Amino acid sequence: MTDPKYRALKFGVTRVDLRDGPQGVHYLRAEQPLQDYPARMTDRLQHWVQVAPERTVMARRAKLAGGGIGDWVKVSYAQAWASARCIAQGLINRGLSTERPVVILSENDLEHALLALGCLVAGVPFVPTSPAYSLISQDYDKLRHVLKTVTPGLVFASDAARYGKAITSAVGTDIEVVLANGALEGRACLSFNDLLATPATSQVDAAMAATGPDTIVKFLFTSGSTKLPKAVINTQRMWCANQQQMAQSMPVLAQEPLVLVDWLPWNHTFGGNHNFGMVLYHGGTLYIDDGKPTPALTGETLRNLREIAPTVYFNVPTGFEAIANAMKTDDALRKNLLSRVKMFFYAGAALAQPVWDSLYESEEKEVGERIVMSTGLGMTESGPFAIFVTNPNVKAGDLGVPTPGMELKLVDMDGKTEVRYRGPNITQGYWRAAAETAEHFDEEGFFCSGDAVKWIDETDVHQGLKFDGRIAEDFKLATGTFVSVGPLRAKIIAAGAPYIQDVVLTGINLKEVGAMVFPTQAVRALSGLDASVPMADVLSSAPVIAQFQKVINDLADHATGSASRIARMCLLAEPPTIDRSEVTDKGSINQRAVLTHRAETVAALHDDTLHSIIKPQSL
Repeated sequence: MTDPKYRALKFGVTRVDLRDGPQGVHYLRAEQPLQDYPARMTDRLQHWVQVAPERTVMARRAKLAGGGIGDWVKVSYAQAWASARCIAQGLINRGLSTERPVVILSENDLEHALLALGCLVAGVPFVPTSPAYSLISQDYDKLRHVLKTVTPGLVFASDAARYGKAITSAVGTDIEVVLANGALEGRACLSFNDLLATPATSQVDAAMAATGPDTIVKFLFTSGSTKLPKAVINTQRMWCANQQQMAQSMPVLAQEPLVLVDWLPWNHTFGGNHNFGMVLYHGGTLYIDDGKPTPALTGETLRNLREIAPTVYFNVPTGFEAIANAMKTDDALRKNLLSRVKMFFYAGAALAQPVWDSLYESEEKEVGERIVMSTGLGMTESGPFAIFVTNPNVKAGDLGVPTPGMELKLVDMDGKTEVRYRGPNITQGYWRAAAETAEHFDEEGFFCSGDAVKWIDETDVHQGLKFDGRIAEDFKLATGTFVSVGPLRAKIIAAGAPYIQDVVLTGINLKEVGAMVFPTQAVRALSGLDASVPMADVLSSAPVIAQFQKVINDLADHATGSASRIARMCLLAEPPTIDRSEVTDKGSINQRAVLTHRAETVAALHDDTLHSIIKPQSL
């Protein structure tokens, strides 16, 4: 069998230095040093304003009055710079500061982007907040927590009709509100256009000159376990260093002007730091994709990818799954998407092998070669970019090696190895949370990620690391055997594709491992029932039960012991909710929160009192 042919892609870091520390501790870093990087992101923005003023920096399709979507509205680097300066003056006039930052209630749009750039110029931190806190939440507790934590001097909302209820419920009348569209009854608000019309003065230049590496750019909220979200401090140094690290690990970013087609939310580090920052750093163009990897919105993403050809493309596994399925029959999508893309990149969860295979098949059919599916590891606290793969032959779970300038500390913990981070891209901590900050750094100043890793090949450290789950998620059975949650969960999701959205493992201190499954909407078609039938009835239908019986049988046949054998399974009709922290802002499942809030279901699953339990059947 001949080796597959990949479209040419250079990997920037392929060799590492490994040194031993105390017993059970090792240190890993790239052989390649980190090169110089700018003191602030506005230095890069100014550079591109001078070099390519007419190049489009951001574009988004117009929202039509009837609810439809029109042509692309484009903003050039020169226009963005002029707008940012005017907005910066408006922020300066209001005396905004680190103690009184700007909170943004908006999805990705041009006004959001320009406001963020205005904040950069003025040296005022901004706080892009998860839209779910305002649009899905029923109690607005997380939004109130954000406001209490950062004490904003101004709140921006993209649309009064959508965000008005949240503003009325949670935003005090002493805080100024700026609206891009609409008005709030009974509350005076400034229009975004009026803010944009503020004449810039020399104060803007002075304010920008006063910013530097230690200036706080933004607060990004990240939620862990069952606690309220924490405000991760992002400085200019952290952001700029991380972009330079990315440039060295992924040389493709500088080979030609970047073109991204991207939906990833800016309130999350993947979309807001990684991709938004990449465009500014390299003078690229970001086409804001109003699609999402959901049944209702995937079509918009596919439409955009038929029209705009990205040079690199980023998505989460569910997004790539939708694209893979569409490319089987959509000739226009295959032709345009694959015309000049040099690299795919996924993050956020495991990518099932059938999705990889399907993508490769379409790529080889269309262009006679494969596009490298790259990945790595990082987190909000690391900028996020920390670890990246070293060669095209990427397999599920592979992470790679540390990016230049960052050191990994590998610490043995109860049979697992935790990866810890230290470098210029690592946050200084959580805003106004000294105790929580101290908890997350060890005695040498390394940030404790909670992620477990192991070597891809123990005989060749230069291949790097692969993912081995989350330390905090793993648990022991009554026998004392450890259950490695991350790899086992990925195995179940892959075995149940395309019918499993996510799964939570049960069995802490019990004799057997159980699984609570959150199904995808694909089970509706499988059931053959009418679309109006409640999900509970769909999940109890004979075809659905038969499918999951087959899944658990197959898993049992390949289990190697009690810690890898799913002994009982139930299907959950109620999806995970953000209000109960069962799902994080980036869409990943929160194992601990689900177990806490569904403790009765867990107990009933294991004492055989649950109405429907699927167990392996011997053939």
